Amino acid sequence: MTSTSPDAPMPAVPLLGVGGVRHTRLRPTHHAFAYEGFFLLLPMRQLRRQPWPALARNRWAPLAFHDADHGEGEEDSLAWIERVLAQSGVRDATGEIWLQCFPRVWGYAFKPVSFWYAHRDDGALVAIVAEVNNTFGERHGYVLRPGPGASELAWGQTLQADKVFHVSPFCQVAGDYRFRFLRIPAAPGSASSGRLVARIEHHDATGPLLLTSQSGTLFPLTPAVQRRTLWRMPWMTLGVFARIHWQALRLWWARVPVVPHPGRRTTGGPSLSSGTPR
Repeated sequence: MTSTSPDAPMPAVPLLGVGGVRHTRLRPTHHAFAYEGFFLLLPMRQLRRQPWPALARNRWAPLAFHDADHGEGEEDSLAWIERVLAQSGVRDATGEIWLQCFPRVWGYAFKPVSFWYAHRDDGALVAIVAEVNNTFGERHGYVLRPGPGASELAWGQTLQADKVFHVSPFCQVAGDYRFRFLRIPAAPGSASSGRLVARIEHHDATGPLLLTSQSGTLFPLTPAVQRRTLWRMPWMTLGVFARIHWQALRLWWARVPVVPHPGRRTTGGPSLSSGTPR
């Protein structure tokens, strides 16, 4: 990523983002934490045309990507996102589709949220799908598109979607999410491929309730980068799962009210909803 413009097409090379996750709850008690972590950023259409030797796909490896962890559990998750985009009226996603997600580490996967970035041929964003998983084995996709008053999607734009999916037992299925995505190109001469930031705020009738972000400096996915990252964070995905439950225990201990699950969905695949910029 050598261009200074975030809308310039990136070289279609799988990337590893090394950074962390931040989470802050504002009410009824202040609760905040931050953890190191890493994620994959994959050019899915390029990978359909030509596999990447350093990416273990749909097979066991210390660090791997499995299509079945996304969408409807198919062998080709890109086919699912292409259907989602078509069903949502997105006709101009003719360029690359990038997937930001946690990998499987030592065979274990837990992906609270993944982001699909759909582009035109000129590199401009045309849609983002936030694919959310909860600990009940359910999945929901928020399709984010330009709405009334906005001609097109852009990096840095604030996007809104009504919350319709149960995630945390300490939050009502009410209010809305505010998404903001930032792509920061690499400085000239940098060894990295830039930086990616995804921010999500959950607002209810009272105002901001949860502030979360996932960010990372991007590096081409090579065996050396994988070894270095795994040596530093060998149990990352298992740690995400354990930390979610540890933080839930702390909220329970602080007597934050528990919200019961509203009931399992009966549909066979992930549910979908649409959001628009504010």
